Amino acid sequence: MEPKEGLPKSQRLYLKNDINALFGEGKGFNAYPFRVVVHTHDAETPDAAMPRILVSVSKKRFHHAVKRNRVKRLVRESWRRNKENLTGICKENNKTIDIAFVYTATCILTYHEIESKMAVIAKRLEEKTC
Repeated sequence: MEPKEGLPKSQRLYLKNDINALFGEGKGFNAYPFRVVVHTHDAETPDAAMPRILVSVSKKRFHHAVKRNRVKRLVRESWRRNKENLTGICKENNKTIDIAFVYTATCILTYHEIESKMAVIAKRLEEKTC
């Protein structure tokens, strides 16, 4: 049986307190088509030392849920393919990095455009956390 691809729930940010801490205490930067907000803190357990993400797509820009969900799927998949180095850094330093990707573009970019931007963002996050 092949390993299951996807982003497990342990690598997603979903608790209200965690999201409030991310947007309240986190630092942000822009990397078109994203606004990226990052909050680093100590991991509660060694198993919890990993990056966790939140993907947000505005209903104001994309009125139909089908389009919002498509963007979120593209972002999650591109993140899944570019997170390896950051995961290793988190485990070494016993840190959890919470990341919010707020999609700011007004049209749906292709997967290759999103993935190339995600690679740039991942490299920038690696430099900041080292």
